Amino acid sequence: PEKLKLVWKTPVGSGYSSPLVWQNKAWVFSRKDETEVVSCLDLKTGKILWSQNYGVPFKKNQYATEMGKGPYATPLLSQGKLYTLGVNGVLSCFDANTGALKWRKDFGIPDTSKMFCGTAMSPVIENGNVIVHVGDDIKGGLMIAFDAASGKEIWKLNCDGPGYASPIVATLAGTRQLVTMTDKSVLGVDVRTGAQLWRLAWPDEWNENIVTPTLYKNTLILSGVRKGTMAVQVEKNDAQWTTKQVWHNPELTMYMNSPVLDGEYFYGMSAKRKGQFFCAEAATGKVLWATEGREGNQAAVLNAKDTLFILTSDANLIVAKKAADKFQQLAKYSVADSATYAHPILFGKQILIKDNATLALWSLE
Repeated sequence: PEKLKLVWKTPVGSGYSSPLVWQNKAWVFSRKDETEVVSCLDLKTGKILWSQNYGVPFKKNQYATEMGKGPYATPLLSQGKLYTLGVNGVLSCFDANTGALKWRKDFGIPDTSKMFCGTAMSPVIENGNVIVHVGDDIKGGLMIAFDAASGKEIWKLNCDGPGYASPIVATLAGTRQLVTMTDKSVLGVDVRTGAQLWRLAWPDEWNENIVTPTLYKNTLILSGVRKGTMAVQVEKNDAQWTTKQVWHNPELTMYMNSPVLDGEYFYGMSAKRKGQFFCAEAATGKVLWATEGREGNQAAVLNAKDTLFILTSDANLIVAKKAADKFQQLAKYSVADSATYAHPILFGKQILIKDNATLALWSLE
């Protein structure tokens, strides 16, 4: 349509964490003053059904003046429970319907001033266990799996400190594993035992490893603002794990934007020319098209059937035709009055947008 219809808008607090939608409810993790807030909203009306909060003082890095105070990690919804990982490393399990706190683990990062953004990775669930990666750039990190129902520790791995990316879980060389960016590397970890299977050095001047790994067939596509984009194949020979570079495109750099895969192509936003949308071949890393630039500082890209929905950080929602030959914009809407760093949630003919202070539901009809 020429315009989107605003269904409702509700003040929920600041933060970059993306909302969740399930059936007739939405959940959002945000910040108000010196507290982190978890809220459940009625999806039809925007009314807050329940809200819980806890105190979280946060001292920002002196160089991260433009960054907010979190939270950054998107919650996890599973089996009627909501799991949140706060900016200081507080992992909480709530009853998703009532807001009752089931269990909590406080990893208490005492000095967040050395980190640009605090804890940012989103928790994942596998085999009934919630897995988180906590720590910092100086003391290193811990990857821990907890029983999702009780909070009982299942396994723990001492490893590099976390980056700002979220992990994926994939089967590589016959083993189910969690793959994630740390502050200095890329790791593969056995989800059953917590054993580190392999480590690929991925150094960055400022430890800003942010882009979530993308799985293409049996290769991983990795990117960094100062590293370019690379595909690696994970292999196992007897008991020895190795990684082998398949291709490397040093000119294709992504910063805070994770790409989306569609068949043989992946789409995303490059950090070059003050933001370029692009399409590249997943098998070779060859860029097939890129826009002129100045598209914005950051953008969240959603793969939606025949189209791409792209939400830039300056609150422009762009709908583009998914095509490997050229960029074709179909529509563009302004959807907020402040910055939009959280991923939007597209469902049916509605889209949920989180800006700096509010959660809003827009309709395409």
